[in-house]
Amino acid sequence: MSYQFVSALEKELRARFEKFPADLSISLERCPAGMKGDFAVNCFRFAKYCGNPMAAAAAVAEILQNHPDVEAVEVVKAFVNVTVKAAALHRDTVADIEKLLEDGKLPENLRRRILIEYSAPNTNKPQHLGHVRNNTLGMSLAALLKRVGHDVIEINLVNDRGIHICKSMLAYQRFGNNCTPESTGMKGDHLVGKFYVEYNKAFSEQVKALKESNPELADKDSEELFLQTEIGAAAQKMLQDWEAGVPEVRALWEKMNGWVFDGFAETYKRMGIDFAHTYLESQTYLLGKDIVSAGLEKGVFTKREDGAVICDLGKMGKKVVLRSDGTSVYITQDMGTTLRKFEDYKPQSLIWVVGDEQNLHFQMLFEIMKRLGYEWADSLYHLSYGMVNLPTGKMKSREGTVVDADDLFDEMAGLAMDACKERGGDELSAEELKNRGEIIGLGALKFMLLKFNPKTTIMFDPAASLKFEGDTGPYIQYAAARINSIKRKAAEKGFDFSDPDWSILTAEAEKNLTMTIGFYPGILQLAAERRDCSGLAEYLLDLAKAFNRFYRECPVLAAETPELVSARLALAESCRRVIVDGLNTMTIKVPDAM
Repeated sequence: MSYQFVSALEKELRARFEKFPADLSISLERCPAGMKGDFAVNCFRFAKYCGNPMAAAAAVAEILQNHPDVEAVEVVKAFVNVTVKAAALHRDTVADIEKLLEDGKLPENLRRRILIEYSAPNTNKPQHLGHVRNNTLGMSLAALLKRVGHDVIEINLVNDRGIHICKSMLAYQRFGNNCTPESTGMKGDHLVGKFYVEYNKAFSEQVKALKESNPELADKDSEELFLQTEIGAAAQKMLQDWEAGVPEVRALWEKMNGWVFDGFAETYKRMGIDFAHTYLESQTYLLGKDIVSAGLEKGVFTKREDGAVICDLGKMGKKVVLRSDGTSVYITQDMGTTLRKFEDYKPQSLIWVVGDEQNLHFQMLFEIMKRLGYEWADSLYHLSYGMVNLPTGKMKSREGTVVDADDLFDEMAGLAMDACKERGGDELSAEELKNRGEIIGLGALKFMLLKFNPKTTIMFDPAASLKFEGDTGPYIQYAAARINSIKRKAAEKGFDFSDPDWSILTAEAEKNLTMTIGFYPGILQLAAERRDCSGLAEYLLDLAKAFNRFYRECPVLAAETPELVSARLALAESCRRVIVDGLNTMTIKVPDAM
């Protein structure tokens, strides 16, 4: 925010104190409740340039009490509480809402090219609740960074090869009877996921039989017995055939992956995701193998006695980068994909959005890339996030163990449609009701996933997230919808708010709303710096609450004079602009009415 009294204060402090930095900006805080004033200036932050905190506070108070925009100042230790005249407060914020929104962008010299990789599903099953949090975090972070001016490239990496894919393929061969998405009426990714479950059932049965016939294996983990089962050995053989390029295996792989990609496209479209590029691990794992070969020559990697290639990472442990049979592991293709992304896009920063169970994996990957000598390896960043659970543990899960993304979206949209009907939405057409339910339902889901710090493990309650009161997305959406309703009624009555007299908005609730709006640019930039939308979510809740207080205490259409109606309409519209901009930055749409 660019209040004129702040600019004057910075200029005068630089003139009085030689050590005061030319690029230091004075930031304002809300004045604590119970104290007089609108803003507080924390002088501890720059006291060393002025001698000491008390000297800094005294200088700030002296400068500000003589500024024409300032009504009063009060010194409380090293804090200076400032009361700003209403006309100046509105003039420097809501009176030029376009400038305020533009102030959310960073200076040109601080903008970067950033590549964000998120989603990263496997082609052996549909996306689930965990992917929904991943997708929501990734797309919102991309939107946030774009909003403040960065050049952001959204990337997906699909794990379309490996033992897990072979498990679905093998089960389809054995149990599929040549079915297709069309013949079953199933979405392609759900159909393939069905066979992944079928494989695991068969594998579990064979492990059980193996243990029953061999009591000495009773304490063995099922994965330890993988190759001792017939179906496990068959899946491993299929993986080897895939890497060897056996035509029949490759043809089945291409067919089933095609089904999955069609299903993923529907899911991404519904969420509003549009990737600039989708990398396939089947196209990068060979590059990873080349990197392993080069690393062996450099001494970064060594061969184990069984032929596996490893990297000794000290306290982090020893990481296998190539199996003893020559097949690649996750980190093999991760090395190849990382190099490919930097060669393709030359980003200044690369972010992975991946769950916290992979923390060690990414620590190892980043360390390996450094040891391999890539100068840009210091710009790699893992945005780690916690799990998300439901109170019931599952909801219409097709697989019986996880919550499918598509089912969750349907559930949220359905609950939102029911809520709309309860609020008098019976007059809506079926299409309008469906559209409104989709916007509110998915908005509620995204908001609830974003209002917590990503590292937090959260419990997601679908019904609670859709309440129109409380700390929810619909609560904020409803504030914007209410302002739309006020504007429509104002237009019907002939009110115009194109040239308001801001100086007449002197009520505490009016000033409070304007001050809250004024913090928006700083909130955006801080959220982008932290790579975390939760601060923006909290701000939008505070803004919606400030608007509702204003709406209760300051009648808009029933104001005493036409001039006051016009000014309050303009203030409400500025609030709506910020709400919509903020929710859109979180990739949440706003319905015209609720």
